[in-house]
Amino acid sequence: MSKIRPYRPSDRDAVYDICIRTGDAGQDATARYADPNILPVIFAGPYLTFEPELAFVVADDEDRAVGYVLGTADTNRFAERFATEWLPSVADRYPPLDQPPASPDEIMRDILHHPERMVIPMLAAYPAHLHIDLLPDYQRSGYGRELILRLVDALRAAGVPAVHLGMATANHAARAFYDRVGFHQIDVPGSDGVTYLGRQT
Repeated sequence: MSKIRPYRPSDRDAVYDICIRTGDAGQDATARYADPNILPVIFAGPYLTFEPELAFVVADDEDRAVGYVLGTADTNRFAERFATEWLPSVADRYPPLDQPPASPDEIMRDILHHPERMVIPMLAAYPAHLHIDLLPDYQRSGYGRELILRLVDALRAAGVPAVHLGMATANHAARAFYDRVGFHQIDVPGSDGVTYLGRQT
């Protein structure tokens, strides 16, 4: 029977693997990128490093992580730490571009080198943000809801009033899930292709 538990350092490789295997709108992104490892470098590693207490996993019968939620309590501070602490540690593998991005890998490199993209004034009332991913066999089984509630409980206990996330506007299945777990749309002008959602903790 799968269970929800706090993240452990020994889960790191499994979390990275899940991030890649769900990195294409919930499906495997391995074939989409020449180096798919850039995905967890952006969307998992810094969270696990800076705020592991806000990471929770779904563990299978062998106690291996098969899904996760992770986040930050303070997006502004996280973006600063990403720029000053995380980026220098990975920039040798993923150097900044000297031209506009022209491939999926280059788009991710561009995202990596612009952590200020996370700081959006219209989201100031929702200082925390999160990422959640589950392997396909564990989706639509109630684990997503449980993960969200565990993180929301942790944020509330830390005195954080609200949390947000960004999702592809075209991902209608994900939107329906977030609606069911209490998120609502936040109007962010100019966010073409991305829908921002938030909820109180």
